[in-house]
Amino acid sequence: MNNARPPLPPFLTKEVAAQKVRMAEDAWNSQNPEKIALSYTVDSYWRNRSAFIQRREAIIQFLRDKWQKEQEYRLIKELWSFSDNRIAVRFAYEWHNSEGEWFRSYGNENWEFDEAGLMQRRLASINDISIKESERLFFWPIGRRPDDHPSLSELGL
Repeated sequence: MNNARPPLPPFLTKEVAAQKVRMAEDAWNSQNPEKIALSYTVDSYWRNRSAFIQRREAIIQFLRDKWQKEQEYRLIKELWSFSDNRIAVRFAYEWHNSEGEWFRSYGNENWEFDEAGLMQRRLASINDISIKESERLFFWPIGRRPDDHPSLSELGL
């Protein structure tokens, strides 16, 4: 298991599952598709909104396209539930398009991991709402969310 991505399933405690969630959040906030894709199995299967994606190469291309459209992207994920090799997450992220219009996207993800801790299935449902720039809540510099930044629950989202 030289490609293992701890923590490994089964996820037995809330703290361990939350650690896995934070690691995913940090990876996505890096906006580095090649690095992010290493957390997924080679044949990982995604449903993202209405898109169906399979394999790391397709994930990398999907993420490149995503961040061409979704600029100034900042994401917060929060553990919702966990058991065995599965984790459910809720999340929100803020971004703007090329016209400078701001959005907050809300969603839920269901994750399933293999024995090496790689995600083999990701099912995401996401809705976007238009927001004014003055309604933004996520202001840290692009990259990892600071540890002292409020969570979704603390922000009332």
